[in-house]
Amino acid sequence: MELFIEIVKFFIYATIIVFISKYMLVKTLRKIGELLKLKAKTIGNIAGIATSIPELLTVSFSAFSGLMGTSTYNIMSSNIINSVQYMFSVFINKNKRILKNKAIKIDLLLVLFTIIIPIFMLILQIENNTNLVPIFIILFLTFYKITSNSHRLYGEKRKWIENTEISSEINSVVTVEKYTKKEVKNVVIQAVFLAIIGILLYFVGDMLSDTLNNLCNIFNVSEVAIGVLLGVITSIPELITFFESQKYYKNKKEGVIEATRNLLTSNIMNLFIIQTVGIIIYTIFY
Repeated sequence: MELFIEIVKFFIYATIIVFISKYMLVKTLRKIGELLKLKAKTIGNIAGIATSIPELLTVSFSAFSGLMGTSTYNIMSSNIINSVQYMFSVFINKNKRILKNKAIKIDLLLVLFTIIIPIFMLILQIENNTNLVPIFIILFLTFYKITSNSHRLYGEKRKWIENTEISSEINSVVTVEKYTKKEVKNVVIQAVFLAIIGILLYFVGDMLSDTLNNLCNIFNVSEVAIGVLLGVITSIPELITFFESQKYYKNKKEGVIEATRNLLTSNIMNLFIIQTVGIIIYTIFY
């Protein structure tokens, strides 16, 4: 009976994290992006970071509980599921022809590496090796540089970029008073919401950590099983944002670009940043 209660608590806490991330965190960040009139690529990056918050929490608390295997399986399964969900959303929205864009192809190749690397980590059993920390930081910067350059070269036509930049500069000058008087206040309010959301996520994550500790140490539930379950649950926000981004824009290419950047940012955040955080936490406490 106690095992059943702990399993129910596990699903409740994990679902609450996903619910808060989807209905509060992602929407708040989307609102900030709209207020600041950010481009699809930038909003995609923000969405990728936002939808990685559940993984950050579950991996951090798993590592704090000494369950580094759970953390790595969480990252691996999340990255695989994110990729499958992305392709599913693209095909459902009939946008597969846009995948022929060279910049998007390069992004998807980088996504493939974010799946292969954790698989090799688990095979070699080096998931908690501190030598990975500087390597992951270098890879994160390298991946970011590659995707930025690829979108600069292949993402859009040069003439269109120049015109957009000129137009953006003109708009920013014309609407500077508008930003100052009307929109800055709204951005500040949304930022306060973000802080409150972060506090809520912390407390729920702390309760999830206790449940994970009980399941593994008291009831001997496999770290692999818990890690994969966490990967499935924490990937739900990405599925929702992939579909929302492709429905949000009238220009389908913009929607796919945002979804692709969301996928890539989420996956590289999971592997190179969140896994690094997990390794550091595990090393400090164990």
